[in-house]
Amino acid sequence: MSTVGDYLQNLPPDRRVAMAKICSLIRRSARGVRESMRHALAFYELQGPLFALESGEKSMTLYVAEESVIEAFKDKLQVDMEHRSILFNDLNRIPLDNIEKIVRDSVTARRSRVAQGEVPTQAQMLTIWGVTEEDAKAPPPVVRISMKSREEDVIEIIDDTKKAKK
Repeated sequence: MSTVGDYLQNLPPDRRVAMAKICSLIRRSARGVRESMRHALAFYELQGPLFALESGEKSMTLYVAEESVIEAFKDKLQVDMEHRSILFNDLNRIPLDNIEKIVRDSVTARRSRVAQGEVPTQAQMLTIWGVTEEDAKAPPPVVRISMKSREEDVIEIIDDTKKAKK
């Protein structure tokens, strides 16, 4: 997936709606943030990684770069301080008011860190967030099998990765 929009379109409806709400909230509340798909995550940067959003099978995880901000919410939300993440198990009850505060406070904290010259790198944040190269790999290529003729047992394997390179 090349864009967050493409990624969202391929999710089941319940996860698509939940993720779209948070993605939209981040774009609205964090002016100047850059959105992209990276490492199988919806990635948000403001002079370095600021947030990442991951869709699980029945949950969603928001990774937050600013430790001081997420720490203030550990009694209100399901926060994993080791990975600086918030787990949402109920996609129908996402506390958007808390997330908006986290986003706004993170932008303020990031601007302060930029002024001090202490912006974390992408590699540092991926390590903290627990995202490995293996987790971030693209899914295996789709192999389609087409039947050329009904009378003959001819099978042709089409590898989509080779088509994309041409």
